[in-house]
Amino acid sequence: MAGVTVRQISEKADLKKFINLTREIYKDDPNWIQPLTIERMDVLRADKNPYYEHAQVALFLAERDGKPVARISAQIDELAQKQWGPNLGHFGFFEAADEEAANAVLQSAEAWLKDKGMERMQGPWSFSANEEVGTLVEGFDTPPCIMMPHGRPQYNGWLTDHSFEKAKDMFAYSIDLRNPMPDRAMRIVKMAEKNKRVTMRPIDMKDFENELAIIMDIFNEAWSENWGYVKFTDAEAKHAAANLKPVVKAYRTYICEYDGEPVAFMLTIPDVNHKLRDLNGNLLPTGIFKLLYRMFNGKEDRCRVPLMGVRKKFQKGPLGAAMSMWMIDVSRQHVEKRGAYFGELGWILEDNDGMNSILLEIGCKVYKTYRVYEKKIG
Repeated sequence: MAGVTVRQISEKADLKKFINLTREIYKDDPNWIQPLTIERMDVLRADKNPYYEHAQVALFLAERDGKPVARISAQIDELAQKQWGPNLGHFGFFEAADEEAANAVLQSAEAWLKDKGMERMQGPWSFSANEEVGTLVEGFDTPPCIMMPHGRPQYNGWLTDHSFEKAKDMFAYSIDLRNPMPDRAMRIVKMAEKNKRVTMRPIDMKDFENELAIIMDIFNEAWSENWGYVKFTDAEAKHAAANLKPVVKAYRTYICEYDGEPVAFMLTIPDVNHKLRDLNGNLLPTGIFKLLYRMFNGKEDRCRVPLMGVRKKFQKGPLGAAMSMWMIDVSRQHVEKRGAYFGELGWILEDNDGMNSILLEIGCKVYKTYRVYEKKIG
């Protein structure tokens, strides 16, 4: 086997090689869905992604005989360091064709982080908790939903052989949207419905920017103490809102208010991955027409809840759980009427006992597990 060379990249042509590597890595995986190249470019380019405003990023591409065989990012997030320690560096976008190539890019990312004074290396964060997190360790038999990573079964062994240890697992839950909530869960939902101080409403699409500002404010507070989380900046919130607006609908996006104050929300989006899996990442020449038709033909099919939050003062009480279940049930009813049969809720930290209990209570099942790793490098 010829040797592997690794280089740091920045040119647009190299970014496309970085993105397109997964076409080869997963060519024999029937569950892989190649992301849209245009969307991945939007994430990876410093002039497009506001994450770069508070982070240093290096992208590395490994090649063998001129052919890309592995990739990785190394990044130092100023906001993550303030929250989780000044010596913490991250890696992400990790993919490799074989263990030699994996070791090569991991060593390059580690050397870059060490050179900048980092003492811990943690990931995959691609790039942050607000984007794709972890690598898949259980659940390879189903395709990933939108905004969720995939992975190869070998990655866990290659990372642990490189002295990485588990830092935290995250769960993704599945739910059959055609099934009504269990009776016990519905009794809890009634608690919120009957509480005269609590109201639930769909978002006002005519006031989308202000409604998204409310959602982001709740989300940043609700998640502020969750392991690994870094709050959305204003620029990141606006960027996320612009990306989400085409797929947000009032009938599956809800805000709960307590005495008129917004205290909880849930956002459900269609699983766009399900609609683009045969496009191989290309919108041209005909992919864009196929995607638009599939998005607007009136069928929901599959859905995902990427954002959900309850303000801290309600998180550990029964009313917080009741509001969460209420929003889930109402959204479920609306999307099921439009043909949806599958829902994903995640990711959820393995030690988030409250949310894990709520999801199990309403009939969800853990169907995928993602892992973040860490090692000392200083």
